[in-house]
Amino acid sequence: MSSDRPVWLRLAPVIFLCLWSGGYGVAKVGLGYAAPMTILALRFALVVAAMAVLWAMLRPPLPKTRAEWGHLAIVGLLIQSVYFGMTYYALESGVAAGTVALLMTLQPIAVGLIAPRWTGERVGWRQWCGLILGLIGAGVVIGARSALEPPSEVGFVFAVIGLAGIVTASLWEKRFGLRHHPVTSNLVGYAAGLVGILPLLALQEDLSIDWTWPFVGVLFYLVVGNSLVAVGLLLAMIRVGDVARVSALFFLVPPLAAVIAWVMLGEVMPPLAWVGMALAGVGVVLATRKAV
Repeated sequence: MSSDRPVWLRLAPVIFLCLWSGGYGVAKVGLGYAAPMTILALRFALVVAAMAVLWAMLRPPLPKTRAEWGHLAIVGLLIQSVYFGMTYYALESGVAAGTVALLMTLQPIAVGLIAPRWTGERVGWRQWCGLILGLIGAGVVIGARSALEPPSEVGFVFAVIGLAGIVTASLWEKRFGLRHHPVTSNLVGYAAGLVGILPLLALQEDLSIDWTWPFVGVLFYLVVGNSLVAVGLLLAMIRVGDVARVSALFFLVPPLAAVIAWVMLGEVMPPLAWVGMALAGVGVVLATRKAV
């Protein structure tokens, strides 16, 4: 990202990584108090309510065409319903928070393979080297964690579906996304996400919640930190940067998420996992650094 961009945009990767990485451990804590779709329904409803109030105060422009409405809704559905929904199911199925985050490191690889045909971007050799090195590092961490706690097969399937959701959302946003006001984007996107999870909520859950102060803290983090700040920064970075390079930031999410889960949940990080994290870090530097 160029040095003449706003300070908040230059700090966006660090802020995004911290908030997004912490969301895995925080979500797993929340699942001890309510079922997955119940948490997401409450989370999305609160975000929609907040965005509706802000929209009434600011009156930002709405999408002008059906196509614009549709693109915003599709991105929202893919991120909120598919990515977050399947991630929560994976966590509920017993997959460790750090392992779920690690599985998502396949996202930059998939985006890097598809982006040239989908968005017309060129993915250079430096990016490919970084992406491959990052994948190797992620694989080392996954292997080290799996040796201690093999992931649930059903949970793995949920994680793969969630991965497909975030990959498709990234590509769709890059190709069809417009510079809508963030309040408008969030309002439409989270409303679509809420609608998308309602069938699962109605079929599988009874809306029971164990209201405690820890759960209130979890909900606050998920609504403000994950849903408002982190997702907004992600979409902003995608719009101003090459989609493959922005997606490579996800290589830093797994090690940070694993460390947070280690502190919060006691999920052990084997020594070999630290080697994998270092490899992933080198990979993301290569993949995101522009040639001079």
